[in-house]
Amino acid sequence: MSYGPSPDRIAHLETSYLAADYRWELDGVWLRLAIGQPAPQVDAAFPDACRFGLMTAANPGQQMRADIDNRSADRALQRRMDALGLRYRPAFVSAQNRVWRAYNWLLVAPEVEAFDALARDFGQIGTLLWSRGMPVRLRMQASAPLASTGTAWVDWVDPVDARTADHAGREAKSAHSP
Repeated sequence: MSYGPSPDRIAHLETSYLAADYRWELDGVWLRLAIGQPAPQVDAAFPDACRFGLMTAANPGQQMRADIDNRSADRALQRRMDALGLRYRPAFVSAQNRVWRAYNWLLVAPEVEAFDALARDFGQIGTLLWSRGMPVRLRMQASAPLASTGTAWVDWVDPVDARTADHAGREAKSAHSP
């Protein structure tokens, strides 16, 4: 049995995310991020960070929700980021033609595993995750569809493999607990 969007929908989302306009805020100024390009302004703003990410809690699984539900999910994401001790800044993503827009967060120095877990827990298929000084990368929580663009700036995280790793990690932790 298959869960989540179809491979055709995943391919469409990949194309949409690659074409989207990404912005983050610093000192009242909205600065641009672009997939496939380095982010020197982010690097300069956070010189001690080795990695950065961008994610939202809105419209999990690409299912449109009411604004009040998205805002509630956003507050829950903020609480989780606070609990993990993450630094973050406001951000947003919008379609080039402005038919959709989602508020996001720029996460500073997230661990990859924790970042992916947040994305899965909040139902996010597409996020951005990149290392300092390197080009911004799209990170898809899905298996690569046959119709994928093949773009070098896209990382595919198979959700079945990730859930298996999450489960194994929890079992290992509980086996070592007193």
